[in-house]
Amino acid sequence: MRADDLVYQPPPGLALVHEDADLLVFDKPSGLLSVPGRGADKADCLASRAQAQWPDALVVHRLDLSTSGLVLMARGAPMQRLLSEAFAGRAVDKRYEALVQGVPQAATGDDADEDEGWQRIDAPLMADWPRRPLQKVDAAGKPSLTLWRLKQGDAQRQVAWLLLAPHTGRSHQLRLHLAHIGHPILGDALYGDAAVRARAPRLMLHASALALAHPVSGAPLRFERPAPFSLASLSIAPLAD
Repeated sequence: MRADDLVYQPPPGLALVHEDADLLVFDKPSGLLSVPGRGADKADCLASRAQAQWPDALVVHRLDLSTSGLVLMARGAPMQRLLSEAFAGRAVDKRYEALVQGVPQAATGDDADEDEGWQRIDAPLMADWPRRPLQKVDAAGKPSLTLWRLKQGDAQRQVAWLLLAPHTGRSHQLRLHLAHIGHPILGDALYGDAAVRARAPRLMLHASALALAHPVSGAPLRFERPAPFSLASLSIAPLAD
């Protein structure tokens, strides 16, 4: 498969993963806004498409324009409040997958986590006001924690497939944390240099799993959608020396 084959154009409809009386889950494609942007040309988004079919659908969280994957929406204001509280209280387990520049090495000591080989990126984040919407790592920022684990690495092409588990939900957290440790996400137009941007046709970041207790019944819910990319499907040359 060629890299161009991985360009994912937003479909005219919705990729519905789950529907019940209280919540909806969609698989958002890369290139589709989660909520409307400024201007008529940015009115099309996941929220507006959902509300055309489910008028009571309300936003609880969002993904960046270039990020694909699972997005949960509430049905009605009371459910939106309950689900927002679940996200704020870190009662929702979120997992992502990403293709990054280079192959990160497992750390020891304070940067390691004993649970299943996860590694830690613990770096506070705040808005980079002169360069909005960019964020930056700053000691005065909000505490921000991301766990990562190597799924597959390719030392020859200097690219790795990572599993990511954010424990906080700061703006651009995964993108900035990975760039901060020297492994920016391929295709990242905000935190990657020209070489990083040129190595992929889109931001190689996907929200692959959501797990939570149903806000009404308390039943455990888990939703998964595999990433629409992999090391095998990405046709990129090795980095030049």
